[in-house]
Amino acid sequence: MIPPQEASARRREIEDKLKQEEETLSFIRDSLEKSDQLTKNMVSILSSFESRLMKLENSIIPVHKQTENLQRLQENVEKTLSCLDHVISYYHVASDTEKIIREGPTGRLEEYLGSMAKIQKAVEYFQDNSPDSPELNKVKLLFERGKESLESEFRSLMTRHSKVVSPVLILDLISGEDELEVQEEVPLEHLPEGVLQDVIRISRWLVEYGRNQDFMNVYYQIRSSQLDRSIKGLKEHFRKSSSSSGVPYSPAIPNKRKDTPTKKPLKRPGTIRKAQNLLKQYSQHGLDGKKGGSNLIPLEGRDDTLDVETDAYIHCVSAFVKLAQSEYQLLMDVIPEHHQKKTFDSLIQDALDGLMLEGENIVSAARKAIIRHDFSAVLTVFPILRHLKQTKPEFDQVLQGTAASTKNKLPGLITSMETVGAKALEDFADNIKNDPDKEYNMPKDGTVHELTSNAILFLQQLLDFQETAGAMLASQETSSSATSYSSEFSKRLLSTYICKVLGNLQLNLLSKSKVYEDPALSAIFLHNNYNYILKALEKSELIQLVAVTQKTAERSYREHIEQQIQTYQRSWLKVTDYISEKNLPVFQPGVKLRDKERQMIKERFKGFNDGLEELCKIQKAWAIPDMEQRDKIRQAQKNIVRETYGAFLHRYGSVPFTKNPEKYIKYRVEQVGDMIDRLFDTSA
Repeated sequence: MIPPQEASARRREIEDKLKQEEETLSFIRDSLEKSDQLTKNMVSILSSFESRLMKLENSIIPVHKQTENLQRLQENVEKTLSCLDHVISYYHVASDTEKIIREGPTGRLEEYLGSMAKIQKAVEYFQDNSPDSPELNKVKLLFERGKESLESEFRSLMTRHSKVVSPVLILDLISGEDELEVQEEVPLEHLPEGVLQDVIRISRWLVEYGRNQDFMNVYYQIRSSQLDRSIKGLKEHFRKSSSSSGVPYSPAIPNKRKDTPTKKPLKRPGTIRKAQNLLKQYSQHGLDGKKGGSNLIPLEGRDDTLDVETDAYIHCVSAFVKLAQSEYQLLMDVIPEHHQKKTFDSLIQDALDGLMLEGENIVSAARKAIIRHDFSAVLTVFPILRHLKQTKPEFDQVLQGTAASTKNKLPGLITSMETVGAKALEDFADNIKNDPDKEYNMPKDGTVHELTSNAILFLQQLLDFQETAGAMLASQETSSSATSYSSEFSKRLLSTYICKVLGNLQLNLLSKSKVYEDPALSAIFLHNNYNYILKALEKSELIQLVAVTQKTAERSYREHIEQQIQTYQRSWLKVTDYISEKNLPVFQPGVKLRDKERQMIKERFKGFNDGLEELCKIQKAWAIPDMEQRDKIRQAQKNIVRETYGAFLHRYGSVPFTKNPEKYIKYRVEQVGDMIDRLFDTSA
């Protein structure tokens, strides 16, 4: 049971809490009442505000709509006025631009093109909106007149400012290829920069707006003429320079730096001069043959005009490549891309046809020269053919995209030259073999025959054109190896050909030597020719080329030379046989000779003296141009004769076989040697 005191305390505590709760509840009721009152006031205010906004909106919206309509009306009016102004402007285009069109675009291209743009727009407007109006015809006529003026201006600019490229500038352009050091590129300005820009603008307008391609024909015709004239000018420069100074590389106007060559002259292509210089070297060593004719025209007599023409043609070929490349660069700026190849093809035709025609003329002249056996003229084909082959990659690159007929022109010319060159080589070998043995053409002194010098000169000329000549021979072969091993195969073919010519020459010389009645002179003739051939082979690269297919050629010639020396020496047997020991009388010292023995000794002395005098007289007029060989043959013969005569003289010189010994003992041993030393020397 809870004590009374605790119950009383508990009750008071509960009463206190109840009192507090009642006070809190009363506070909440008061607050709710205040909140309701505030809410009612706010709703009243908002309702009043909404009412006022509705009144304002009802007043403003009609005003806004009216203003919007007014603005739209104003815009429509402005647009209408603008359209009217624009339309009216088309009706004034003709009158506004007629004077400019009539005066033409010269010096005012920008303004002129602007007027043409206005006229074009007027044409488009009337075509779309008033196709039957007279204004359309008027602006159309004006547009056509303006287009014609632009075409005329294009032609005028191209004609007035397209200049022929000077020969000196072309030579500078070409010579840059041969410089070892990097040189500044030679500037080649076909048109002044300002003119070029005008030409480009006109061409673009004509393509885009004029719908006209005739200007492309005008362009290629004018540029084609300049290209052709530039190349012909270079050729003429060669002719004039060679006739006046002999130097085909001289500035046309020395006072102007731009016309002065900036680079070294081009190296002249290999010509016959190298072989002629070798011949002069041989002549200084006594190897030249100046007597004895042949049905081959002498190479030494070759006209220098051929060299000038050859050089000129070679340089013109190089000039064509460089100028054509430059023309294509210019063309790319002026002509639309899809017309460039066709226009370029037309542009280069005249110059290319001129080169090809001249090349065919060279081939034709070579064919005629072959018929005349003038193989020196045929040699012009070799440097030209070599240059054409070297230039062919550039040619192919320049002509890329042109018609097949254009691309095939150079290969066709190369084939023609290879064919005529191969024919020349074949005919030359046949002529060496079949050159007739004409007695009146044979050298009286047994020196080198002209046929030999011509043959060697021709073969030496081939050294400068080994690849070209080998390719000529290979072009006539049908074997598959000719294409599989072209370089080595061609070299072997050329070696075989040279050996064939030398073999034919040797057979012909043997035949010619039979013209001489004296076997000794025949031997001297063969000796001189064999020696000339051997020395010529050794002093040039021919011996290495011959060795490709014939290793023993050098040894064979030496054997032939030695064989002819021995044949010559046998001519002295009829002299030395008189004084040789065989058939001479044997006697005892102090024993008187019988008449028969004395007579025999007299006959021996007389036979020796007469034979010696006769041989020395005859052989003195013979020639051995090679000093070394001449001294060698003299010395060998002198040793033989002196030894034999000395022994004979020692044995019988003091024998009393006659009362007049001076009649029979006419020469001392030294005198005999001196007489032999004067052999083969027409000046002695």
